[in-house]
Amino acid sequence: MGLNNTPKANRLHIGIFGRRNAGKSSLINALTGQNLAIVSDTPGTTADPVYKSMELHPIGPVVFIDTAGFDDEGELGELRIAKTASIISKTDLAIVVIDGTAPSNSGNGQASNEKGSTFDCEQVWIDRLREANIPTIIAINKWDILNEEERLKAINAATDFDDIVAIPVSAETGSGIDALRKAIQDALPDEYMQEKILGDLLEDGSLVLLVMPQDIQAPKGRLILPQVQTIRELLDRKCQVMSTTADGLADALAALSRAPDLIITDSQCFADVYAQKPEASALTSFSILMAASKGDINVFVEGASAIDKALAGIETAGAANPAEPFNVLIAEACTHVPLNEDIGTVKIPRLLHETFGDNVTITSVRGNDFPAADELTQYDLIIHCGACMFNRRHVMSRVEAAKKAGVPITNYGIFLAKMAGILDKVSL
Repeated sequence: MGLNNTPKANRLHIGIFGRRNAGKSSLINALTGQNLAIVSDTPGTTADPVYKSMELHPIGPVVFIDTAGFDDEGELGELRIAKTASIISKTDLAIVVIDGTAPSNSGNGQASNEKGSTFDCEQVWIDRLREANIPTIIAINKWDILNEEERLKAINAATDFDDIVAIPVSAETGSGIDALRKAIQDALPDEYMQEKILGDLLEDGSLVLLVMPQDIQAPKGRLILPQVQTIRELLDRKCQVMSTTADGLADALAALSRAPDLIITDSQCFADVYAQKPEASALTSFSILMAASKGDINVFVEGASAIDKALAGIETAGAANPAEPFNVLIAEACTHVPLNEDIGTVKIPRLLHETFGDNVTITSVRGNDFPAADELTQYDLIIHCGACMFNRRHVMSRVEAAKKAGVPITNYGIFLAKMAGILDKVSL
């Protein structure tokens, strides 16, 4: 990622779904005006989901996700369909591409819908997208080669999808592409338009102090993504920003003519920064800002109370009635190889063992690996990173899975504030 590029996690994720050879890859090329996606007459050319970052006028930075056909066949085809299904959790807005020349092909053995639509396979996937509350648009492709009877048949079948907008397009000639761009703009999720990292924690023009330890997690010459995003928003909001490392905090405070309105720290420094902060200064962390921006801050705070419940169970346990093991899942969005003193694989586990001794079991997952809802029930608490590398839709899909499983979920920063005994003193 270049310095001038918008991070993928901050881009609108547009999932392109449809049968093999419906024209999904061609449609991406038509929307962007570039040959971003490989196009072939051979069914199944797109095997795995392919991510393409692009500027889409007038919306801005987006990621197109080109998926395998959901009518794929055979053992390998089933694996490809499963990969396509996994993309739903990352999709902010979906385009279902229908091949207007073959509306009677049911595909993959799916049953027809109750209205008798010939687009029965598409109906199954549109229902999945609806269940996930994902704004969806239908693109009826290959419009340029349909005769009047075929066009009428395709439009009538598309109306079976109730309130979903259906746009006739030709990826080959470009007809209907402007209308499709307009439909995408009209269907943008509200949260995409309103997203702010800092929310209402401060007013424009505030004085802000950033405490940013430059440890092994932030190699020389780089800042970690939450720091970069926060600084950019602070500058956009005309704030005065001063930054320091943890060991320079006292000197930084002394150099200021007044107490900062807000101190934003790395969560690992919470206790030390809290001990030195002026009474007039509010305190939060980069991870907590990510938790509020990417997930549900109230759910994460409530989830942290599982710590109290587990500790109470240990205190009341006895030899005749030992406490149940405290099973914790630590989920890290990044896929980097864990380093010395890594927060997710070293520091948080060490803190858990210091608190619960041998009564805690810890499982770690990274990147896109995350148990299904029915597998989450074995855990008593999920501790998730700030997820700066995920879009909000992806994080919220994990929050919803935790809710469905009845398992508390919290965030690195909130967990560390809880363990430092200052969660009620932190600005959320």
